[in-house]
Amino acid sequence: MTSRLSSVSIGPAARALSDREGSVPRNASLEGSDVWHRSQRLGLAGQKRKRDWLAADVVSATAQSRDAAFPELGVRRVDPLGSGRNPSSRLRFPVLRPSPIATGREVAPQATEVAPPRDAWRDCDVRRVRAPIGRAMWCGLAPARAIGCAARWAVRAADSAPSGRAPGPAGVCGRRPISVLGQIRHFVMMPEINTDHLDKQQVQLLAEMCILIDENDNKIGAETKKNCHLNENIEKGLLHRAFSVFLFNTENKLLLQQRSDAKITFPGCFTNTCCSHPLSNPGELEENEALGVRRAAQRRLKAELGIPLEEVPPEEINYLTRIHYKAQSDGIWGEHEIDYILFVRKNVTLNPDPNEIKSFCYVSKEELKELLKKAANGEIKITPWFQIIAETFLFKWWDNLNHLNQFVDHEKIHRM
Repeated sequence: MTSRLSSVSIGPAARALSDREGSVPRNASLEGSDVWHRSQRLGLAGQKRKRDWLAADVVSATAQSRDAAFPELGVRRVDPLGSGRNPSSRLRFPVLRPSPIATGREVAPQATEVAPPRDAWRDCDVRRVRAPIGRAMWCGLAPARAIGCAARWAVRAADSAPSGRAPGPAGVCGRRPISVLGQIRHFVMMPEINTDHLDKQQVQLLAEMCILIDENDNKIGAETKKNCHLNENIEKGLLHRAFSVFLFNTENKLLLQQRSDAKITFPGCFTNTCCSHPLSNPGELEENEALGVRRAAQRRLKAELGIPLEEVPPEEINYLTRIHYKAQSDGIWGEHEIDYILFVRKNVTLNPDPNEIKSFCYVSKEELKELLKKAANGEIKITPWFQIIAETFLFKWWDNLNHLNQFVDHEKIHRM
């Protein structure tokens, strides 16, 4: 570098200066003169400008590489050193936009895509994050780390900034982090629903974490029971794991329940013995022989019907097959599940929770057929999954309670 700088030729500015002072001819040697020293200083300044331009080009190339690697990030030009300073070296700064639900996996995003409002990030003050980005990029951090730094600072800036907007009605989207991919935090917009008019005990259960799955029943994440049962999310692809228990006594009668009027989905409907969801915890995520689902069934049989845990161990709960269905309860709530069909044949002790169950009874096949006729005539209500199973599979299984192994199919998912 020293040799290159020492041999810098006299540029136009130095020649002009030489002409103005008239100290030496244009063709004469200037070494040792004041003009020579001035030209050297001009040359060094030019080299510094070239280095600055080169650095700006490197930053621009880095930004272009980042754009190719992370197309979901929008870009905006900002001045990392402050407005009006060093405009030739402005950086391309990532502006985070709300992305589809990022389940990391693990998942086909379109299966769980939740589209947010376009202005969801307008609370983020770019001025709060441009300095950290400038420091990260100019200190030579790798592009991915710099972008990750940007994401974290943008999140903090947006979360700490006042909204400046009046709260909207029920159904207005709210911002909530779902998962982290590398250093970049993604957000999913979930609708805010007013639950003040609902039963408090049932509202508490809405905070339970259900298991999100794709259409092949592969786990792709977890989400609250509330968000899993909102029609707005269901229509955008949110799908979760569930189970339905059919318990028969030794007289081959099926135990039915009528759901409590306090239930948020399908209140007052008649249905099979027990219907619920495995939770996203280690015990109920166990997929070998559907052990996690069978443990969840044991838990819910106790919670809803008061059946002691020792009377229905997971080993005595038989897993037959799975069905995939979708149904609306009302304009707000619904179901979209892959439902594990579980059979139990045993006499049990019952002590139902009135907040879960309005009534219950054992029925024969003939009595169930009469019940289905009443439902068809509108005299009573039954749950959609129970109707699907009863009309498609139940009586065939019922006729072969001693030979259920012939109906076991853990590979196929029946699409209803």
